[in-house]
Amino acid sequence: MSPATIFNIHLVLGYVPWLLCFGAYIWPRLKLMDGVEAQRAIATLHSFRFFGLVFLLPGVVGPNLPAGFAAFAAYGDFATGLLAMLALLAVRRPTIFWPSVVAFNLVGTVDLVVDYYHGTVLGLPDLAGQLGATYAIPILYVPLLMITHVAAFYLLARPQPKALPGAGDQEAGGGLSSLRSPSSAL
Repeated sequence: MSPATIFNIHLVLGYVPWLLCFGAYIWPRLKLMDGVEAQRAIATLHSFRFFGLVFLLPGVVGPNLPAGFAAFAAYGDFATGLLAMLALLAVRRPTIFWPSVVAFNLVGTVDLVVDYYHGTVLGLPDLAGQLGATYAIPILYVPLLMITHVAAFYLLARPQPKALPGAGDQEAGGGLSSLRSPSSAL
């Protein structure tokens, strides 16, 4: 098999175990969580995307890794990670938290889609060896990131339960019906 064929098989099959794991263990729990808690869990995973800057490190990636792929992937991940961290830091400030959640999911999804596009246009499957130590990122990490972005958008779009009468100062709808202390999530 050619390196490009192996890489493409890895890309596709990288989604299979994550979808199975997500469907069996993660999604059932996320669906039951309060909107804030569920988005915090997803933001926690995406806050590690600063690691994408590794695509810019000589010696970690090969010298022939297309710069058009590496730079966009690195900075797109970095921006997504910072926005996810902002969401985590702003969990008690809904006016900052919710826009940050939307922003990191939009930026992160665009980053991944454009990375797939750049990878295809620039012939990344034929150059998969140039990924070096970062080879595992598109195979193991990216599928989970894309799946959780889709889940986050679904959770943002689903109707939220209304607050019960006399529920105090809790806001209804929009995932804000029960802000909890940071120690209550994950």
